[in-house]
Amino acid sequence: MKKIIVTGGSGFIGSNLIRLLLKKKYFVINIDKLSYSANSYNIKGFKQNRNYLFYNLDINKTSRILKILEKHKPIGIFNLAAETHVDRSIDKAHHFIRSNIVGVYSLLEAIRKFENKKQKKLKLLQVSTDEVYGDIPKKQSAGENHNYNPSSPYSASKAAADQFLKSYSRTYGTKILIAHPCNNYGPNQHPEKFIPKMIFNILNNRPLPLYGNGKNIREWIYVKDNCEALLKIFLKGKNGRNYNIGTNIKLKNTDIASRLLDVAKRNKIKISKNTKIIFVKDRPGHDERYALNSNRIKREIKWKYKTSISKGLFKTIEWYSKNYNYFKQISKKNITKRLGLKV
Repeated sequence: MKKIIVTGGSGFIGSNLIRLLLKKKYFVINIDKLSYSANSYNIKGFKQNRNYLFYNLDINKTSRILKILEKHKPIGIFNLAAETHVDRSIDKAHHFIRSNIVGVYSLLEAIRKFENKKQKKLKLLQVSTDEVYGDIPKKQSAGENHNYNPSSPYSASKAAADQFLKSYSRTYGTKILIAHPCNNYGPNQHPEKFIPKMIFNILNNRPLPLYGNGKNIREWIYVKDNCEALLKIFLKGKNGRNYNIGTNIKLKNTDIASRLLDVAKRNKIKISKNTKIIFVKDRPGHDERYALNSNRIKREIKWKYKTSISKGLFKTIEWYSKNYNYFKQISKKNITKRLGLKV
């Protein structure tokens, strides 16, 4: 059975990716330090699976990562271990430097040392972000050769990691792939993120706070579609290449909030008179628009998304409603203000 390591596998995208890999009959090794954005709830269903193994470990521990590589001899690594919350990067950028840049360096060094010892090549798929391209003007889209122009400490840290990967590929021959997904949504996402925050406030009869005028545009993909794209890139992508993962579903934040209210009503969730869109002070360096050109993945790998935004939002609200008690518990952990409950 082929073994794959997923770093950050207890987080949002990572846990959904592990579910897909187990379904595809891979042996999955999850390496996660279980920081604020990860949760054991996301992986509780894997613990009884004999093809799943968990290490509670920071990827900065290069020597321990090397021992895991030597013990299990995986075919590759999906790196999803990262600090991902833009607001937090504005507050404390040093955490993002350590996890997103130094952590990637640590993984690359562990791989290099493993390959020098075992004479066996590994493949590393780095899950980056569309935010490395920065603000995209109206009617334009960013292809894989678009210049990096990050606006936040978060996106700058991901851009720096991408450059480290490319340098190791050229200097040491490390087999790397880089994926740039658009905004993911769906089950298991941390409640600080935009769509879960809106859902949580709807379920708790709270206002829906939007930064600035709410007209910032994002491209959206249901997380399970994104995970299928990641696996296809890993299996079929060309060494050293970047691949954008987009859907062309581009919506203003006001449109997403309005659609969530409509889906909630159709799900017979009672909407309070307090549950309405409000506008709050914009965050620093807030990009107006993200937009990807995803022709490469469609042309080379024959991938396309499956889930419409209507179906995806319906399934997402349904999941958070069913898992409300967990959702409420995690939301109490020092993020009341970030959820917009005191604006």
